[in-house]
Amino acid sequence: MSTRSSRRSFLGHAAAGFSTLAVSRLAQAAAEPPPRTAQAPLQVEHAVAAPVSVEVNARSIPNFEPRDRSRTRFGSLDYRSGLVLTSPYRGFGGLSGLRFLDNKGERFLAISDQGGWFTGTIRYAGREMTGLADVEAAPVLGADGRPITEKKLWYDTESLARDGNVVYVGLERVNQILRYDFAKGGTRARGEVISVPPALRKLPYNKGLEAMVVVPKGQGQGQPLAGTLIAFSERALDANGNLVAFLIGGPTPGQFSVRRTETYDISDAVLLPSGELLILERKFSWFTGVNIRIRSIPLKSIAPGALVDGPALFAADLGHEIDNMEAIDAHVTADGETVLTLISDDNFSMLQRTLLLQFTLAE
Repeated sequence: MSTRSSRRSFLGHAAAGFSTLAVSRLAQAAAEPPPRTAQAPLQVEHAVAAPVSVEVNARSIPNFEPRDRSRTRFGSLDYRSGLVLTSPYRGFGGLSGLRFLDNKGERFLAISDQGGWFTGTIRYAGREMTGLADVEAAPVLGADGRPITEKKLWYDTESLARDGNVVYVGLERVNQILRYDFAKGGTRARGEVISVPPALRKLPYNKGLEAMVVVPKGQGQGQPLAGTLIAFSERALDANGNLVAFLIGGPTPGQFSVRRTETYDISDAVLLPSGELLILERKFSWFTGVNIRIRSIPLKSIAPGALVDGPALFAADLGHEIDNMEAIDAHVTADGETVLTLISDDNFSMLQRTLLLQFTLAE
């Protein structure tokens, strides 16, 4: 049996629970950074200390389902290509947010859940990804120009939204949102804390702010959410057991809920150019390990007080090439194809991988 097959068997059977323990946020919920002393700032183990060029190696994933190499369609998605990413830089990993900086799906901005920016370019051969180039890491800065990781618990940077040159970063454990003007230095820009609803600040510890999208002001005439920042909790539940989310700014701010089914939690979201909202979800079970799902939510159904729901477009488990998938973004190719890009958070664990996957959304 090959090393690759052995690993798959390991993940898929009795040891799946152990391997995915690092994937499940439950295993790390109790972990907190050491307290700050008067003599030294708070140390976050894998925090980026200063801007640095990063070497990233890539290995191709030719088949999304190793058990059936001829299969390319999975739900409403067609598998395009995938990469396993590794780096000798110890701060590389924990990737929890991804946004493209161009319309070609090449230049990207990613964020680590330990307070670090990662920028670079995805290289392609035809439609297949081949690797990353020009990767740089930089610390996420606060209003004082210092890395935010120097503040207690200000390191769990889990969500990322972009509106032109404006970038929003969500911090889960403290349930704060920082606003960055990338026209003022890109990843060297300083963040400003924005005002958020009191209920958002009270989200449960380590189950709070997990995904954000911005509805552009030019998203169409009559769009009631134009200019709104939509923020989703990972697993904060309302009185009926559904997932809590918020509308921040815009013409109709407020709170709404996303119907929770099959114990899935939210890990990220993306607003397609067509106006369709996709939510990336995951769940953990000791029997099946990690499962992921993508649901489509009609944007027009979202309003203060609403309970929204939508069909699943895609689902996968450890029989596929997945890990702790935490980020999703989209771009449209020159041929008009909508491409979804997913990336995983390896939790800086030797049992997990940083995966970069791409799918075409089938019509």
